[in-house]
Amino acid sequence: MIRSATKDVSAQRAVVALLLCLHSVGLTSVAATPSKSKTPDPASPRQTGAQQPETLDSLRARIAAHIAQPRFAPAAWGVKVLSLDTAKTIFEHNPQKYFNPASNAKLYTSALALERLGVDFRIRTSLYSSTRPDASGTLKGDLIVYGRGDPTMAARLNGGDYMKGLDPLIAQLVNAGVRRIEGDLVGDESYFAGPPFGSGWEWDDLQAYYGAEVSALTIDDNSLDLFVKPADRVGMPCRITTGPPTSFVTLINRTQTALKGTESRIVVYRPVGENFIYVSGRLPIDSNTGYYSAIAVHNPAGLFVSLFKDALAARGIVITGRTRVIDWKYREVTPVDLAKLIELGSVESMPLGDIVRETLKPSQNLYAQLLLLQVGEKTRFGEWVGSSMPGTVAPGGSRRASQFPLPPQIANDQRAGQTSEELGIEALNDFMDRVGIRKGDVLLEEGSGLSRRDVITPEATVALLAYMSRSRWADVYRNSLPVAGVDGTLQNRMKGTAATGNVRAKTGSLRYVYTLSGYVTTAAGERLAFSIMLNNYYNAERSAALREASGTQAQRAAPTSPREDLDAIAIMLASFTGRSP
Repeated sequence: MIRSATKDVSAQRAVVALLLCLHSVGLTSVAATPSKSKTPDPASPRQTGAQQPETLDSLRARIAAHIAQPRFAPAAWGVKVLSLDTAKTIFEHNPQKYFNPASNAKLYTSALALERLGVDFRIRTSLYSSTRPDASGTLKGDLIVYGRGDPTMAARLNGGDYMKGLDPLIAQLVNAGVRRIEGDLVGDESYFAGPPFGSGWEWDDLQAYYGAEVSALTIDDNSLDLFVKPADRVGMPCRITTGPPTSFVTLINRTQTALKGTESRIVVYRPVGENFIYVSGRLPIDSNTGYYSAIAVHNPAGLFVSLFKDALAARGIVITGRTRVIDWKYREVTPVDLAKLIELGSVESMPLGDIVRETLKPSQNLYAQLLLLQVGEKTRFGEWVGSSMPGTVAPGGSRRASQFPLPPQIANDQRAGQTSEELGIEALNDFMDRVGIRKGDVLLEEGSGLSRRDVITPEATVALLAYMSRSRWADVYRNSLPVAGVDGTLQNRMKGTAATGNVRAKTGSLRYVYTLSGYVTTAAGERLAFSIMLNNYYNAERSAALREASGTQAQRAAPTSPREDLDAIAIMLASFTGRSP
């Protein structure tokens, strides 16, 4: 748990200096204004016509006044703003304190993947068998679908078509002459070693799409769309369907169609480690929208081969055997030498640069974790070896990647027993040292930010952003971030302000955690990197207002949301007409 700092002598001196700064620009009284006062928040994003800060001191004073409001007293702010043009610090507050980053952790995972794998790296999925099809097109033996972590066989990346991602694999099989398979369809997800969840993921996240299990064989983001519609008659169970349709899960329908005007209430529950989906509650018979949710599935590799078998059957390719899944624990005792199998075909993912975009803009947890595991496995087999190996320590003790990978067997032996995630975190820590971030400033244990145990400092995040702004992948990295008022998780934020189309930043949110880190260009044309983190914040006044609100207008009239509180600082930076020294 993040704890607020105790008041020591240095903190008291900082408060005195802040008050003097506020007094010099006439803002002392604003900083002390209670949150229930009708005096406007000087940094509210709803006040788009607010006076633009003209000097660096006035900008700093406005940010300080914003985060010093009494309603934030129980919470913790961490802010760091750096000029990329002058390397000067524009503003900082608790820059070296630990904060939970939420999805800001994806900034680190994506940067690591780009640096270690390259923007053109593609992930391969293969079709293996011990034999070739005979003259009649019959494959006498098992067909193995061997995954390596391609996340892109998803409806959202294929025009909403749930099955389209499988088409290239089917085409490869047809090209190999396969018309019938007299054996099993085997989904081999053993490429990644370790549990299907990131370290620190909590059980009550695992039903939701954002807590989907991780697998080397991934399809449709390892979740199903769930649609509930009222029946034609009151008292009848509602109609429940999934997208894509599948028998892989069992739907248990405990819903009822209610009278017109009845309040809708649908509850969905999938026990951890099961594929029984319980749906209960009611929908009024006149409901036009019904109910929608995205539910993560257990054993996504099993879903993959189940859907693949259905898709093959639709193309006239019959499989006489069953479907089954092989994981890393099975391969520990029953290893396979892929070189001795026949590769009947393979497909490759979109380039890594595109995968990073599809990770950062929608804040996709599954993809971020898969990227970390991908780097981990490249490390395991010596394709990238860190500074623990001889000859890989640069002058001054900094770490760098070895240019002479070890033979795979040696690299594998030295890393036996380590999970893909552990190896990925080792590679991340090595990368942080290369960036110049102090050891201990970044304590991530998985790749997505879903863990409540992840902690980083605002200073570390700004250092990473500054490093990536100079990287050969700078444009790819920057363009993968959500754009304020335009796309991704910032599509509906900061609209009609100086930040619109300007701020490119990664959002982050967990319960009581709100973060925003990225890039902005000021009104004077100065390029800035920033990290804004708010932890342990609960706005009781807003929560009460929303409970009583009905309709969009009423919600807009409620007190500012935590996200708006973060956005306010980004808007001030975008509006800044002065320059750093």
